[in-house]
Amino acid sequence: MNIGLYQSASSLSALERWQDAVAQNITSSQVTGYRKRTVEFSARQAGERLLDPHDRIGRETGPSAIFPLATVGVNFITGETQPTRRELDVAIQGDGFFEVQMPDGTRAYTRNGEFHRRQDRTLVTTADNEVLNEDGSPIVLLPGAGNVTINRDGTVFQGDTMLGRIAVQKFANPGALIPVAGGMFRPTAGAGIQRVEEPELMQGYLENSNVTPLREMVDLVVISRAYEANQKMITTIDQSMQKTLEALG
Repeated sequence: MNIGLYQSASSLSALERWQDAVAQNITSSQVTGYRKRTVEFSARQAGERLLDPHDRIGRETGPSAIFPLATVGVNFITGETQPTRRELDVAIQGDGFFEVQMPDGTRAYTRNGEFHRRQDRTLVTTADNEVLNEDGSPIVLLPGAGNVTINRDGTVFQGDTMLGRIAVQKFANPGALIPVAGGMFRPTAGAGIQRVEEPELMQGYLENSNVTPLREMVDLVVISRAYEANQKMITTIDQSMQKTLEALG
């Protein structure tokens, strides 16, 4: 087995995963509350590993090799907030996610606080997912009851009437969250959901994504150069093998 050929091919696969993550970051950099996709590289050992039966220590006599491995993750660092002056825009300061109900009845979690009033006066996200209160029920605004005020702790008032308190949840293990479309997340087993008892919300603000587009563009250049180098390596090895085969007849 030509180990160098397989190592270069494995490198190309890892670089493709990195490129996919960077492309998604650039595409979603303007999505409110979006969390940057990250890629971590590690090494894994592979290859035929034979043990010498005459060696009690178990000395390795076969070849082994190190191959790169790319693991995609999420960067949960808070993005910058910006004022919008819209009464239904809300940004979370610190930890936590808004809890919303998907069309299929399941729960999802997002940092995107760009809320809207649906035709039936239900408070929803830009994707028309219902914003939930701490009791797990949708928040429904009143007809003609005046302006909406959202306090720092998430309590929603319309005029003098309290409509509930926006649910803000956090997770003991954010790594167990699965990213879905629109900057939302679904929890898996082991995520460890916990209610934020004293959330800090800002009405009239939105949180930007935590993506730095310029940094992503630089990464694309790095990926392109590394990809080209590995392609050249594969071509060189292939040509060398071809010459060897021709020489051997």
